[in-house]
Amino acid sequence: MGYITGIQWTNRTHNFWYGCKKVSAGCKACYAERDMERYGKDFHIVTRAKGFDTPLSWKEPALVFVNSWSDFFIKDSDEWRDDAWDIIRKTPHLTYQILTKRPENISHRLPRDWGRGWENVWLGISAENQEMANKRIPILLRLPSKIHFVSAEPLLGAIDLSLSGTFDWDTTISWLISGGESGYTPRLSDIDWFRSLRDQCVSAGVPFFFKQVGGSKKINGAWGGDLLDGRVWHEFPNVEHATLQPELMR
Repeated sequence: MGYITGIQWTNRTHNFWYGCKKVSAGCKACYAERDMERYGKDFHIVTRAKGFDTPLSWKEPALVFVNSWSDFFIKDSDEWRDDAWDIIRKTPHLTYQILTKRPENISHRLPRDWGRGWENVWLGISAENQEMANKRIPILLRLPSKIHFVSAEPLLGAIDLSLSGTFDWDTTISWLISGGESGYTPRLSDIDWFRSLRDQCVSAGVPFFFKQVGGSKKINGAWGGDLLDGRVWHEFPNVEHATLQPELMR
């Protein structure tokens, strides 16, 4: 199961398995649950995907968002994770973006040869509000990775990334994504929450990717549009091993 995707900050999505369990407020209107139900799949049962090894057939470099319909570090997938790591190891031309709401599960589920991190893997966490930022970011930052990133989406409240003075931009976070919730009845974000995250990133010299305002209507292909104070903010980490398709670099 691998797809060219409409997610603006990646080239492809690949699900090694699908199905998940909700763990925090950001999960309430989960798009994966909506999509799986549309295709007649049970969101609450974690299942190995039929196209598990599809990345082995991809020859061109690409950014690959892992498990858009699940969580790579959910305990229910422990029996398949070593096989997934083996595919990632065999495809060094692909850069895998692994985003989780379960950073507490990561340390005991990394491959034995992880070392300081694999060149083609980025580790990230989702943080929809200050509570989840305080809980998840420090765990992420204790883990070795070539790229650490944070997705503040759907953004449900203002977030101060200083985390009471424990946050070190220079040696930890390489990228921040943010966006509002979409769907029929989205929980709307305050535009000032996005501005604050942007300003924190600009001040620290950290790439900032603003995905969407959020809402129930698309504007220029993004839910609620992707302009923040009249500008598109689609910035990426500057790393040699990440090959981005031209349309991502606008």
